[in-house]
Amino acid sequence: MASVTLSEAEKVYIVHGVQEDLRVDGRGCEDYRSVEVETDVVSNTSGSARVKLGHTDILVGVKAEMGTPKLEKPNEGYLEFFVDCSANATPEFEGRGGDDLGTEIANTLYRIFNNKCSVDLKSLCINPREHCWVLYVDVLLLECGGNLFDAISIAVKAALFNTRIPRVRVLEDEEGSKDIELSDDPYDCIRLSVENVPCIVTLCKIGYRHVVDATLQEEACSLASLLVSVTSKGVVTCMRKVGKGSLDPESIFEMMETSKRVGKVLHNSLQSILHKEESLGPKRQKVGFLG
Repeated sequence: MASVTLSEAEKVYIVHGVQEDLRVDGRGCEDYRSVEVETDVVSNTSGSARVKLGHTDILVGVKAEMGTPKLEKPNEGYLEFFVDCSANATPEFEGRGGDDLGTEIANTLYRIFNNKCSVDLKSLCINPREHCWVLYVDVLLLECGGNLFDAISIAVKAALFNTRIPRVRVLEDEEGSKDIELSDDPYDCIRLSVENVPCIVTLCKIGYRHVVDATLQEEACSLASLLVSVTSKGVVTCMRKVGKGSLDPESIFEMMETSKRVGKVLHNSLQSILHKEESLGPKRQKVGFLG
């Protein structure tokens, strides 16, 4: 993961500021930086989104392809995640430097979506045991400015909201063989419900307090962080501790309560932005780097 080197004086300045609920950029401990969200930015995908959170820049593309259901879940489709850490984001990702981080992020996304509540996977089934839709979710890290997991989860949810899957019909002839007919109408498609798709809220323990949406400088002052997956209703679906430091039970409980509170606000803001952008239709002005 991208990191910065700070002097002891800089660390003391950041830590003391956090204890007073005043961060270097003027935010409080529970405040996010401004978030830019733009959907439908890549033309050859079923859905896409670009999210910029401070100096963290994420691009996500979703591609729907026909596949065979898994043996243990014959009447469901499934999602596959791939994370590419671009060397442009930080020199540390040159060569195979970003492979471990990419695998870690992909495994975290699998854990979040490995339940029946996040996405209705049965709606992706075309013909039980034979055909289903497979959603390939590709995540590209363009710039790392702290709080990667939160930004990626926001981008994935926005891309799934933007995803349009062609409607298909299963036709059976007199001999019993089945054919799949794909609709020619580009507007005849199915949409995924992302209401229950969780977002990650990362809380970094700095001194005796914890902060959300930490910058690279703040992450350098934190020995332990808690990744909490929260739905729009404030339900915690998954937790993961990262870092070499330890967290006492009381701190974990406080961080969970903060994540529920902050997560609800994050979901409401994201949903309103996505619906507002969609209401503009094709006339909306593309303002991102692909605009």
